[in-house]
Amino acid sequence: MAVRLLAALSIIAACGIGDVAAEDRDRAVTVRGHQRTYLLHLPPRFGERGPLPVVLAFHGGGGNAAGFQGYAGLDAVADREGFVVVYPDGSGRLGRRLLTWNAGSCCGYASDTKVDDVAFVVALLRDLARGLPLDPTRVYATGHSNGAMLAYRLAVEAPERIATIAPIAGMMVADSFLPARPVPLLHIHSVDDPRALYAGGLGPPFPFTSTRIGHRAVEPELARWVAHDGCPGEPRVAEHRTAPAGGRDAGHTATLLVRGPCAGGAEVGLWKLTGAGHGWPGEPSQLPERIMGPDTNVISAAS
Repeated sequence: MAVRLLAALSIIAACGIGDVAAEDRDRAVTVRGHQRTYLLHLPPRFGERGPLPVVLAFHGGGGNAAGFQGYAGLDAVADREGFVVVYPDGSGRLGRRLLTWNAGSCCGYASDTKVDDVAFVVALLRDLARGLPLDPTRVYATGHSNGAMLAYRLAVEAPERIATIAPIAGMMVADSFLPARPVPLLHIHSVDDPRALYAGGLGPPFPFTSTRIGHRAVEPELARWVAHDGCPGEPRVAEHRTAPAGGRDAGHTATLLVRGPCAGGAEVGLWKLTGAGHGWPGEPSQLPERIMGPDTNVISAAS
């Protein structure tokens, strides 16, 4: 199994694209008495493709579905490869603004009020299946920062519904670790991330607040997945990149470390970046560099 973000989702097959436009839909589902919202991006000619793969894309803390759709770059890949992208909204006090996910010990309103975001995702998938020809064996999850943490929680608590996860710049903070099966994963993280600290520890305050959270170290947490998935102990270097001279990210590096094959054909991959900040690789950050650290194009998280 290839281990770039969407190559890690390699059983998504490329399909021919006609001239029928892609489509976006704004949807809602009721979960335990609360209305939850999500955006749905459908590729061109989706009705002619047969059972569709799905990528769940979770925004970062303080963001929302529309903002993440705007910067993640996933729609263009979905249109080319022929899969559905779902951008759920987290929870908050201000409608569809400043939203967070309950990924365990993080973050904000969702964690403080113990919102059941796993139940939300299960209800969302059921809602999708009522109106679209989806392939339940090809549901994948990615996310940025707090959204990455939720992708991990889904892999732990609902692995029967998630084929592969690809978390970016956010490590697992789930309260327990008892996945019922091996789950393939690709983690993307910079050792120089100023917010979700690669080595773990108490991060800086969330922007415009005094709230701080503790982060778990990336490599020890991945080691738990390596052991659970029954992977070989030593990784192989599958790829190494250095950003070219002359650009703003000159000298940034990205090393792809892969452990596998693991039980059931799974793999555990890590794109280990240097020089980059907390942003979504391949796209400009939505907040200033003094908050997020440097942007990078050494890899793209979307392709």
